[in-house]
Amino acid sequence: MTPPREPPHDLERWFSRRIPPEWFAVPPYVRADRDEILVIGELPKPALPAIAGPPERALAEAALIEDFRATTRDGRVRIAAEAEHLFGRSVSWGAVCGDTSELFTTLSVPVMTRLRMGERGVLDTLVDAGVARSRSDALAWCVRLVARHEKDWITELQQALVQVKKVRSRGPN
Repeated sequence: MTPPREPPHDLERWFSRRIPPEWFAVPPYVRADRDEILVIGELPKPALPAIAGPPERALAEAALIEDFRATTRDGRVRIAAEAEHLFGRSVSWGAVCGDTSELFTTLSVPVMTRLRMGERGVLDTLVDAGVARSRSDALAWCVRLVARHEKDWITELQQALVQVKKVRSRGPN
């Protein structure tokens, strides 16, 4: 039996009820796919003197993220174990502090695909040129490139899929 797939707002509510309020400045952002639930929290910005420049700010933000990661590890593991059992997906965490962000132990999931010679040639060219270490790395590079350059279009597709799911849920049994 496949575990239930909760809508993102239900996941956000579930995590918000379990995460101690002092962990984040605002309720956490939760993103999920078929394999993973990613919980990202915003930390308060560091208190720095007005004369602090970007390097000092970045260093202080990174230190706050690292401190958060270390001090909340046991609690995050406990919450993740409960969520993984309930939702049937791995849970990853991340934190944002000012302009600095870090994701902790996110999944790297293998994806199987069949490519014809011309498509393999594109990947091999990226490998031969040193852009990627392997065909797998080259394919991930291509996906990131499409996501960056077609972000609005992909967002529109994702929103359309949410609407399709709503319509299907109201359909006949």
